[in-house]
Amino acid sequence: MIPLYYDLHIHSCLSPCGDDDMTPSNITGMAAVKNLDVIALTDHNSCRNCPAAIEAGKRLGITVLPGMELTTSEEIHVLFLFASLGRALSFDAYVYEHLLPVRNRPEIFGTQLIVDENDKVSGSLDKLLISATDIPFDETGKLADSFGGICFPAHLDKSSTSLISNLGAIPPDSTFSCAELKDMKNLHRLKREHHYLENCRILSSSDAHYLWDIAEPNLQIYARSKSPSDILEALGRGVLR
Repeated sequence: MIPLYYDLHIHSCLSPCGDDDMTPSNITGMAAVKNLDVIALTDHNSCRNCPAAIEAGKRLGITVLPGMELTTSEEIHVLFLFASLGRALSFDAYVYEHLLPVRNRPEIFGTQLIVDENDKVSGSLDKLLISATDIPFDETGKLADSFGGICFPAHLDKSSTSLISNLGAIPPDSTFSCAELKDMKNLHRLKREHHYLENCRILSSSDAHYLWDIAEPNLQIYARSKSPSDILEALGRGVLR
């Protein structure tokens, strides 16, 4: 097993709340400057900038996991990660059909830019990506399995858009084996209050919307290699290959 510095929650310029400088090349470049080994691109309800991020990462020796921050029907944020770009893009198409039919207004919410590995804008998305989907939280685990990925609740310690803040508790029939915190200082308190977390792998990532917010190399995961499949397996659940 090898130690890998990570940041598994990063938004690009595709997320309307993400800075336009958050292009795939800039993101992977900053990850390289900060000596991260693996990152995940997790835009709101979309994976459309993941192909460019993966290619940009290859040039710098950074493993980029294709991912998404899904908003459930309860407005809970759930991180999805995939070992396969093809499966991630299939999931993207599924989610876009389940996204509420609200059009983005760039002058209010921000642009939603799709770019290539050279940061050239190739398109944009019409639906507002920070809207909720009609997918309930209790279906996310089976959905991740069906698309060959893993999922886990994002920023459990936030006062909004988190599983705990929106539902008040962790459902006892939950199946996730990882969970993300914004601040690891809250770990012991949350474990005391929510015993389900005692058996979870706890991660902490940046939720970066600006380049300077991408994580410093402080936290590690251990995997057999830097390959996406080995990283996902290390996070607690095997994936379809």
